[in-house]
Amino acid sequence: MKRSDEATLEILRREIASCRICRDAPAKGLAYRLPHEPRPVAVISSSARILIAGQAPGLRVHESGLPFDDASGDRLRSWLGVDRASFYDRDRFAIVPMGFCFPGYDDKGADLPPRRECAPFWRQKVIAAMPQIELVLVIGQYAQAWHMEGERRGNMTETVRAWRDALLSNRSPAVLPLPHPSWRNSGWLKRNPWFEQELLPVLQDRTKMLIS
Repeated sequence: MKRSDEATLEILRREIASCRICRDAPAKGLAYRLPHEPRPVAVISSSARILIAGQAPGLRVHESGLPFDDASGDRLRSWLGVDRASFYDRDRFAIVPMGFCFPGYDDKGADLPPRRECAPFWRQKVIAAMPQIELVLVIGQYAQAWHMEGERRGNMTETVRAWRDALLSNRSPAVLPLPHPSWRNSGWLKRNPWFEQELLPVLQDRTKMLIS
């Protein structure tokens, strides 16, 4: 298994931590700059075999600096079948959202999409720095659009429903699409019982194998 040098990754971590591109050079001009100070949140690992590719931090994560440090994280950990200690062990999980910083709220009080600047600037560099990754959990439409290319279906439900095709394809690393674990998707989970009955047992088995 190939691994990146830890010293090289530490340089990358520091570069990410100091990034201000969404504040100082926003894609749509200064009128669309991030409305608060950036606080990039990402877990880069030289040994984790699972990469969690989410969307962007929420306000609570922005305040704590700990990814998935909220109710969504509790649900995600239950999906994976792991406790907090295992989840936050960077030897077991890398966590790299599509946008590293909390993007703010829209007029209705919902989280805005991941910032446009982040993924084009950082994503390929970060993924290339972790060649040991064997499985990417692609959470939500933005991560699926980036990581699944032609395998993405018409919408998120169809994409997740076709999880077997994605997981068993010949791509490396393997990908497994998931809905976002937000409470807003509780209705979706009730309407799609196959997710918990069919997908989650496979996810938990694969997770146990890759973090042991």
